[in-house]
Amino acid sequence: MNYSSMESETLPNSDDPQRTYFEQEDFRKFNWNLIIVEMILIGIGIWNLVSATGVQDKSLGLYKTQLLWFGVGLGLTALILLVHYSFFSRVAYVIYFCNLLLLVLVLVAGRSTLGARRWLSFGGIGIQPSEFMKISLVLMLAKYFENDHQFGGYRFRDLILPTILVLIPCGLIALQPDLGTALVILATYASMMLFVKIHPKTLAILALAVIVAAPLAYKFALKPYQRNRILTFINPGADPKGAGYNSIQSMIAVGSGKLLGRGYKSGTQSRLNFLPEHHTDFIFSVFSEEHGFVGCGLLLLLYLIFLMNSLSVALQSNDKFGLLVALGIAMIFFWHIFINLGMVMGLLPIVGVPLPFLSYGGSSLITTMFGTAIILNIANKKFMF
Repeated sequence: MNYSSMESETLPNSDDPQRTYFEQEDFRKFNWNLIIVEMILIGIGIWNLVSATGVQDKSLGLYKTQLLWFGVGLGLTALILLVHYSFFSRVAYVIYFCNLLLLVLVLVAGRSTLGARRWLSFGGIGIQPSEFMKISLVLMLAKYFENDHQFGGYRFRDLILPTILVLIPCGLIALQPDLGTALVILATYASMMLFVKIHPKTLAILALAVIVAAPLAYKFALKPYQRNRILTFINPGADPKGAGYNSIQSMIAVGSGKLLGRGYKSGTQSRLNFLPEHHTDFIFSVFSEEHGFVGCGLLLLLYLIFLMNSLSVALQSNDKFGLLVALGIAMIFFWHIFINLGMVMGLLPIVGVPLPFLSYGGSSLITTMFGTAIILNIANKKFMF
């Protein structure tokens, strides 16, 4: 039997103009703005990291490690773009509970550094499960609210289960202790709830609960050093060589940059090691001192473009799951940027939140690239419906 004629009709033809047209359309509709801005921010981060760690013997080569994690992130991005984002809807709860087990494992067998137990070591490679939990929670919440429609809005009883599912990992993360990540998770959850129709009475109850819980959390949930950070935020000069030291040195670094900065690798606060943790939480202070107001303005513009593109993907999504996932991930980025910048400029208490794409850390970089890849997936695959 001759199959040549059948094959010519059923097999795709690489010269088919219709197929070429659709490939060109997919290429054109891909959200290039988002991935280009992401690559620029990562490039700035590694470039800035070279300067931030150039004088510390123990930190030499950290930018090379960051480059390795960047390569892992690129591979992960490629894998995520190959599947449809609806896949994450099917496995959302599995991802959440697996991540929850990792958080429990951290408290049992985690590696302790500087008094905090936040990392798990696998074959010499350390990972921070609390970073991955942020994305896991967004996927879980998007799945929970995906097909749930409440006439008149969600009432308090409807939010009990998702709130418990958020508070459990927050509690485990706070025990590490990692107050900053716990706050980002809670802020992201609150932001997502604003886009889920909630009954006005329920909103009033939740607002009252937050007002009542805040002073109780300050008195009973926070550790003494965490309370000191809040007090020194109000008055950094009260303990300039202790709890207020980081904040004072960071503000000096930010202010000394003035309009155009001191120049690349010329920041005294980082070069002379006055500024602690200047390759992680205070990486923006290094950038600000070296590049000044103009450089910081351009950096913030890139972050704004990134966030606006992410929110645009959410609002243009064809389904509720895609909308909530893109929105939740965008809110993770927003709160990280907002808290970190407020922290290093003395506008917020120091809680240890990294700056996306710029702060050193494999888990942080992988998480941000993973989140960006999911948003890109939603932006691209929505044309496949």
